[in-house]
Amino acid sequence: MSEQIEKRGRVTIPTDVDVVPETLELLKRWGADAIRDCDGTDYPEALKDVGAKVYSTYYTTRKDNAWARANPDEVQQCYIMTGFYTAAEGSLRIPLMDGISRELLKVNDRDDIKRWWEVMDRSAGCPVDPDSWEYVPEQGCVLLPAPEAWHEYTVSFLAYLIWDPVHMYNAVVNGWADFEHQITFDVRQPKTRAYTMERLRRFVEEHPYVDVIRYTTFFHQFTLIFDELKREKYVDWYGYSASVSPYILEQFEREAGYRFRPEFIIDQGYYNNQYRPPSREYKDFMAFQRREVAALAKEIVELTHTLGKEAMMFLGDHWIGTEPFMEEFASIGLDAVVGSVGNGSTLRLIADIPGVRYTEGRFLPYFFPDTFHEGGDPVKEARENWVTARRAILRKPIDRIGYGGYLKLACQFPEFIDYVESVCREFRELYDNIRGTEAFCQKRVAVLNCWGAMRSWGCHMVHHALYQKQNYGYAGVIEALSGAPFDVVFLSFDQILEDPRILEGIDVLINVGDGDTAHTGGAAWEDARVSAAVRGFIFRGGGLIGVGEPSGHAYQGRYLQLASALGVEKETGFTLGYDKYNWQEHREHFILEDCHGEVDFGEGKKSMYALEGARVLIQREKEVQMAVNEYGDGRCVYISGLPYSFINSRILYRAILWSSHSEGRLRQWFSSNCNVDVHAYVKNGKYCVVNNTYEPQETIVYKGDEESFRLALAANEIKWYEI
Repeated sequence: MSEQIEKRGRVTIPTDVDVVPETLELLKRWGADAIRDCDGTDYPEALKDVGAKVYSTYYTTRKDNAWARANPDEVQQCYIMTGFYTAAEGSLRIPLMDGISRELLKVNDRDDIKRWWEVMDRSAGCPVDPDSWEYVPEQGCVLLPAPEAWHEYTVSFLAYLIWDPVHMYNAVVNGWADFEHQITFDVRQPKTRAYTMERLRRFVEEHPYVDVIRYTTFFHQFTLIFDELKREKYVDWYGYSASVSPYILEQFEREAGYRFRPEFIIDQGYYNNQYRPPSREYKDFMAFQRREVAALAKEIVELTHTLGKEAMMFLGDHWIGTEPFMEEFASIGLDAVVGSVGNGSTLRLIADIPGVRYTEGRFLPYFFPDTFHEGGDPVKEARENWVTARRAILRKPIDRIGYGGYLKLACQFPEFIDYVESVCREFRELYDNIRGTEAFCQKRVAVLNCWGAMRSWGCHMVHHALYQKQNYGYAGVIEALSGAPFDVVFLSFDQILEDPRILEGIDVLINVGDGDTAHTGGAAWEDARVSAAVRGFIFRGGGLIGVGEPSGHAYQGRYLQLASALGVEKETGFTLGYDKYNWQEHREHFILEDCHGEVDFGEGKKSMYALEGARVLIQREKEVQMAVNEYGDGRCVYISGLPYSFINSRILYRAILWSSHSEGRLRQWFSSNCNVDVHAYVKNGKYCVVNNTYEPQETIVYKGDEESFRLALAANEIKWYEI
């Protein structure tokens, strides 16, 4: 390693006008080679020429209220649905903005409400004739003079985003006072589109010291709604409900060849979140948005390059339409993508992005007062963040790391500053060892769901990898894969329908989640071409791992559509009359050999039972938690849930090897201690052994030829070796 790589580079730090000396100190201590501004901050004059690359956060959709106020017809819009209201006898009034922040949204009654709004009879599941309702603006409600008694009704309507949701979030979290709400404007629309190009030119002229324009992001915010108390009401990082306007929707209609309905977005009030199997119309709309957003983003990036600057996209805020794993993304021509790293899955979500020169991860904690306050423990969060992210980095490295927020807050915690210094140093070391090569992979594993590549590494994910009780047992599977020695791809049911031969290059399929969700497939399994292709894949020797309610969808006498292959089924009440006798446990199995206590299944699943011939590994009170089954020449593993932990990662590792008939490959680049990982880079002639804990660990290390040696590792230690 060169002395330069060891001591400086690949790190970005935030700054502000009141922390110039601190910024200069951290440039040296952390070895940073880039400085960025943050939302609500200004770049200091004193740091415009310090020998570091300068990132400037740039908002295509806000920070120009004069333009937004002068062009109210081109303020961004959002589809929103009211609550459910029950008609009694007589008329029904439905207030539009109850439970919604009036600082955030303003009803759009400028455009044709009979065309772009929709009143739904939810009891009947159909729209109400536009002639049968009216809008009463002075009351802010929709009036139904003669609704069906005791039916429930909702209104889907367009509203202007009069306060950018991310700006609102930052203001609420940080307790800002005496500031102007930033209004969002729609770059897709003609006047604002032309103005945006001129605005960008002017910005570059006025900021000649800036090297990288960090677009945050491009045009459409994910769905983020606040209530009247400024609390988050609804959040969907993948939500498209704020990417709409009559101008955009008319374009969609011309391309799609059919009339747009608000329900295509509203989806009964579910807003087509990632758990909902997407309809044909919603998939059409997403594809249209991606093409249009990519084309316009390409224009902006090309102008950025013409002006002599790099173009970087933040994978986070206004990113709708820029899904980085879709083919349209590469056409944009971005130099880089930066995103927030909450765990290994989010790290891979960034690191695996194709079509850019480099990737950067913004590590947590963010320098906000929710963590950096008296009594707060940012070091604890930073340690957890690094050790989980590092597993994924060692599989597929990002090119840079960085931090965001308000540096003044971080500087009040000297232990945090010290710890991050060690992280920066270690990151440069491991990057130098593994760049330009590929980590050793045991098998090719495909996660099968409705989204496929579009949601690569994002399955079951809440932004920043936040915890949810209902999905942590599923997200744990994706997290385990992010740092495991497998070539992981994400397949959709549509891909199987297009060409079933796509399964030929796969060793093991994984289907994970609750039944009737997009993650397990729902009604996709009613298509016999799908079920036959998957069953055939298994029967010919493929592996299947199902977690939760894999293939769960009631159809033709089955709930789990792959029950015959998995060897398990769910009791839904319809088969109570059938006796079940297969309950004997067989804990002595290859999959469980490293597990010496109880297995953590998280929330698990109720009412799962084994079919005859399956082998139950673990059951609790006659509810199957883990089972294996042979199906033709193939092998299947059922697990009720698998929260992320080192031991559960080992269970999944063994399950993949067993289901692919590869038990004999276990001790290749392997650690006997599940708290320790071995990562090999054969082309580079190197491998490393990593202690993933903050306690000393001992292990037996197996190399590629299964030759072994004993090793003791200090807390969090990583050791490098030549092959």
